[in-house]
Amino acid sequence: MSSSGFSRREILVAGGSALAASSLGFSPILHADYDLVIANGRLIDPDSKTDGIRYVGIRGGTVAAISKTPIKGRKTIDATGLVVAPGFIDPISHGQDLENDQVQVFDGLTTKLQLEAGVRDQDQWHKAQRGNRICNYGAGVGHPTIRAEVMGNEHDAELSPSTPAQVDKMANIIDEQLRKGAIAVGYGFEYVPGSTRMEAFRMFEVAGKHEASCHVHMRYGTYLEEQSVFTAIEEVVALSLMTDAPLHIVHVPSMALGQTKDALMMINRAQKAMAERGYRFLTCDFYPYTAFGTGISSEVFAEGWQKRFGIDYPDLEYAKTHERLTKETFEKYRAAGGMVIAHAIPEAAVQAAIQNHGAMVGSDGGLTKGVGHPRSAGTFCRVLGRYSRELKLIDLSEAIRKMTIMAAKRMEHRCPDFKRKGRVQRGSDADIIVFDPKTVSDRATFDEPALTSIGMHHVLINGVQVIENGKLRDVRPGTGLRTKEKH
Repeated sequence: MSSSGFSRREILVAGGSALAASSLGFSPILHADYDLVIANGRLIDPDSKTDGIRYVGIRGGTVAAISKTPIKGRKTIDATGLVVAPGFIDPISHGQDLENDQVQVFDGLTTKLQLEAGVRDQDQWHKAQRGNRICNYGAGVGHPTIRAEVMGNEHDAELSPSTPAQVDKMANIIDEQLRKGAIAVGYGFEYVPGSTRMEAFRMFEVAGKHEASCHVHMRYGTYLEEQSVFTAIEEVVALSLMTDAPLHIVHVPSMALGQTKDALMMINRAQKAMAERGYRFLTCDFYPYTAFGTGISSEVFAEGWQKRFGIDYPDLEYAKTHERLTKETFEKYRAAGGMVIAHAIPEAAVQAAIQNHGAMVGSDGGLTKGVGHPRSAGTFCRVLGRYSRELKLIDLSEAIRKMTIMAAKRMEHRCPDFKRKGRVQRGSDADIIVFDPKTVSDRATFDEPALTSIGMHHVLINGVQVIENGKLRDVRPGTGLRTKEKH
């Protein structure tokens, strides 16, 4: 035994390993210097099934080492008693600006994707975001926006059936934007009830050709048999199967309402049947709130909404003033526009989604000057605090899986950058959160929807600390994510 406490054989083996690593161009983990080391935290990485005390070494914007024993860095974060996890990925984020980043980074978000609504022009949008974002960002191309452009009149764009020539034009624009790097195709069936079955088939067909997933807000989310969520699920699953387009169904509880458990059962059956299709699998998401929020002027609140959703005027809350509505104020605000909160989702629906292995978390959030739905600020920490720690509906690793690797795997075939996200592994992007599992929680309410979550001690995006000791730093490390198609 040497004076170091190691046997001669252990020293020789270590030396041989160091020499081998050196010859391959790698530095031995234990003796390397890193830009930053996250020390002694409980690393939970659901993809690799890691759950234990680790030291994470970061060099540049990349995870360079994960060790069970101490490693050195120019800077060290002491994560003793804290959880270290992949940064959260939001697959349905409408808050694509700095204002929302400054709030949502406290919710653990490191990547935010606008895939349901999408954007009109990838080049212009990415140029406008570059250098102005804290979180990583990416977008799809949205069918409703394209439909409005092609059909002209806004009312016609929502309600009127399209002509074959108009469908061709929509398909060509979506094809062009997918070639420019749009990650997915967004389709808001409920917002454009005039969209015909053949029109939808053509848009799915274009998505399938590009191996891009369709992120759909389904046509129906009501208690009426002829407009049931089950009919809506059948429609989009059939479109996916017929066109070879991957499928993602957004915010299931806000569509299925009191029928969420059965709707998820139907989706799970479809997931199982479609599992052998490789990357063309089926996914879905939810947010952990008992109310949905949308534009009061939209077709969601067309005549008959009370019967469709099983609610009435007092169940509606105008987001800007927080007042509960009457018939008179509903008509006034429907003419004026703005967001309305509909208190229509049973708590049992949220819990069914939380406990469903096949459902990931997505906020569907976005604040405008602090006005909006609390899901914009609190979705992810609410899952950790209320549903995992307090109600114990799922364990911590499962909660993290729903907010990280599930979304990454949905995107990675179309956009290979996601093979380095949703994970804390050697070679992955250093998008990492460090939080206190005993205190992490949401604070946002319907009255104060922009209140930031608590419990995030440190958040790193591309290796840059954006939250340090619970304080937001003035940095903009977010980068754009888009597909690079082979032409």
